[in-house]
Amino acid sequence: MKLPSTLGIAFALLIGIPVSSPATGQAATSAASAPVAINPMYTVPASSLTTEQVASMQQELADWPQLGRYRADNAQLAPPASGQPRVVFYGDSITDAWGRAKGTTFFPGKPYVNRGISGQTTAQMLLRFRQDVIDLRPAAVLILAGTNDIAGNTGLATLPMIEDNFRSMTELAQAHQVRVILASVLPVSDYPWHRGLQPADKVRTLNAWLKQYAASRGAIYLDYYSALANAQGGMDSRLASDGVHPTPAGYAVMAPLAHQAIDEALKH
Repeated sequence: MKLPSTLGIAFALLIGIPVSSPATGQAATSAASAPVAINPMYTVPASSLTTEQVASMQQELADWPQLGRYRADNAQLAPPASGQPRVVFYGDSITDAWGRAKGTTFFPGKPYVNRGISGQTTAQMLLRFRQDVIDLRPAAVLILAGTNDIAGNTGLATLPMIEDNFRSMTELAQAHQVRVILASVLPVSDYPWHRGLQPADKVRTLNAWLKQYAASRGAIYLDYYSALANAQGGMDSRLASDGVHPTPAGYAVMAPLAHQAIDEALKH
């Protein structure tokens, strides 16, 4: 979930037009009153940006959804083997680092494919969903996303906008007979790259919606949150040294929960 040096707010607004009703209840009220999250790069005067920052923005905007990250890997990936249902783990840096960060392993011997990209929001993930999920012909997709939206990585992202992106990914998957697992957003009480946003209540509100929506669509809700959260709605340093990204111990908590959710999804 690094802070991207670029990305256009207009893209997020185009991808996530809110149509759903706002959340209700005390948690929703607290979430609504939290500071508005927008990448600071979008609000500073243009004249204050360095040449390097402008060049980085141009590079990222040339491939905003980062379709180039996995294009070659996808082309080299063999079709799913008979009797070995493929599962795509789809997400941001929390998925991206799973099996790639020191001390972590990514389900040895399982026909699982990692298609996480650090820093991404649900708007970006929606744009690459066909290339990095549907075209890989998986039996199931496990989607873990939303925290970067709450952090404002690609600009303003209200909870209804995030929900719409989850709806679109779910509908695309199910239209192609891909079973859907919607993972809870991991606990977070502060973002080290964008402090002061008070995200804990927004995370709780979004997770409540994800659970309800999964039930309404016949999808599986994967509750990482309950196993990882501390009293402040964040994660202890043993599980996430920076409060956001799991340590090997954090992934060790998550792995059996993912296994259980996948087994359940593949039974249907």
